[in-house]
Amino acid sequence: MAEYDLTKTIIPHLDRHLVFPLLAHLVENETFPVEQVQAAQYELAKETNMVDYAVNLFEQQHPDEPVPDEFAAKREKAVSTHERLQQEAQAVLNVIENPEVAQSLRQDKNQNLQYLKDHYNVTLDQINALYNFGQFQYTYGNYSGAADYLYHFRVLSTDPDLTISAHWGKLASDILTGKWDVALEELNSLREAIDSRAPTAPAFASAPSSSTTDPALIQLHSRTWLLHWSLFVYFNHPQGRTLLLETFLSPTYLNTIQTSSPWILRYLATAAVLSRKSASGALSSRVRHSIREIVKVIQTEEYQYQDPVTAFLKELYVEFDFEAAQRELGKAEGVVANDFFLAEFRDDFMDNARYLISEAYCRIHQRIDIGDLSERLNLSRDEGEKWIVNLIRETRMGADAKIDLGKNVIEINRPPLPIYQSVIEKTRGLAFRTQALGAAMSRSQPPPVPVQEEQPVVVEGAR
Repeated sequence: MAEYDLTKTIIPHLDRHLVFPLLAHLVENETFPVEQVQAAQYELAKETNMVDYAVNLFEQQHPDEPVPDEFAAKREKAVSTHERLQQEAQAVLNVIENPEVAQSLRQDKNQNLQYLKDHYNVTLDQINALYNFGQFQYTYGNYSGAADYLYHFRVLSTDPDLTISAHWGKLASDILTGKWDVALEELNSLREAIDSRAPTAPAFASAPSSSTTDPALIQLHSRTWLLHWSLFVYFNHPQGRTLLLETFLSPTYLNTIQTSSPWILRYLATAAVLSRKSASGALSSRVRHSIREIVKVIQTEEYQYQDPVTAFLKELYVEFDFEAAQRELGKAEGVVANDFFLAEFRDDFMDNARYLISEAYCRIHQRIDIGDLSERLNLSRDEGEKWIVNLIRETRMGADAKIDLGKNVIEINRPPLPIYQSVIEKTRGLAFRTQALGAAMSRSQPPPVPVQEEQPVVVEGAR
C-alpha cells in the first residue's frame, strides 16, 4: 500500500506537531521501514522544544552513542525562556481573570483595551505576551496550556495578523488534545475568518506561509491548509463526514481541491460512501446527491489524481463495470485500512460500498442470482446471502425486491417512474445553475462605459 500512501503529500500542508500522529501511524502499520520513519520523527522533534522526546528518539536510533551536548543546552534555554514568558503573561492573565474585569469587558476590543489601559495599565505589548507564551507552550508540547493562552489573546487582540495566527495555533492545540467539539467550532471560526478576507500568511509555528503578496493566492494557500487540517476534525467528530461533504462540496472549497490539492478527493469520496446509507431525512440535498457530484469531479481530475477509492466510484457509476468495481474495491479496502484518517472506518466503508454496488446492480437488473451478486461484493455465498437479506430488510429496496431462496435469486419488481418525476429529476437544480451562469457572465463583462448625451446643434437662423 506504500504507493497509495498520502503521508508525504499531506505533510507539507500541516504544522510540524500535527505530523507526529501521522508518523506514529506509519510506525504501527509498517507501510515504510520503521528506521526511516523514526529518522523522520527525530528530524521533526529536534527542531522543537520537546527535548526529552527528541532525546528518546535519538537513543532509539543510536543506542550505542552518547546523547549530544546540544540537547542539555537546549533544555536549559527552554526552561529559562519558559520562566520569563510565564511571568510576562501571568501579569496580564491575573488582570483579565479578575471577575470584576471579566464583567466589564465588552464586544468592542478597542473599548476593552482602553479600559484595561486606564484602570490596570495593561499595554498592547503585555497582551502580546499571552500570544508569545501560548506559542512557546505549543513548541514544547503543552497543547492544553497553549490553547488557553491563545484564546485569551484572541479575545483581546486587535492585531488581525496575530489573531489569525492564534486561530491556527488554537485549532492545532484542540486537535492534538482531542477536543473535537471545540476543534470544530474553532475550524468554523477560522474558515469564516479566511473567507471574509485575504489574510496575510500566519506566523504561528509551522502554520501556512507564502512568499507571495497576491491576496487571492494567499487566500488559496490558507484554504488549502485548512482543508488538510480539517481532516483531523471531520474524521473524528461524530457528524464529521456529513460536515466534510457540506464544506468540501461548496464551490469555494471544491475549486480549491481541484486547483491545489486533488488528492483530497480520496477523503471526499470516502465521506460520500460512508454517508450513503444515511443520506436521507434531514440531510441537505448536497449530501444526499454528493456521490453524483463527486463522480463528475473524479472524471474531470482523473489526469491529476486517482487511487482505488476514486477508481471504484468511477468504474461503478461511469463505466458500469461491476467486475472492475469489484477489483478496485478490493484495493480500496487496503487503502482505507492503511490511511491515518480512514483506518477506523474500514468496516463501515466496505459495508456502504457493498450497498452502492447492490443498489446499482439491482437498478439495471430484474432477476439477480444471489451467488453472482455475492461474488461481486467480495463475499462468500453464505456471507453474501446473509448480507443481502439484511440489506433488503433494512433499506428502501425491500419494497421492490423479493428473495426466492429456493431458486437462490432476487426478483426486482420496480414500478415505472411517473413522467412528471422524470421531468423533475432532469431539471433538478436547473434554476440554480442558470442563476450561477448569469452571475458568472455578469462578472466577466467589463462595466458599461457611460454615454454622454449629445447636445442638439442649434443652427443660427433656424426656427
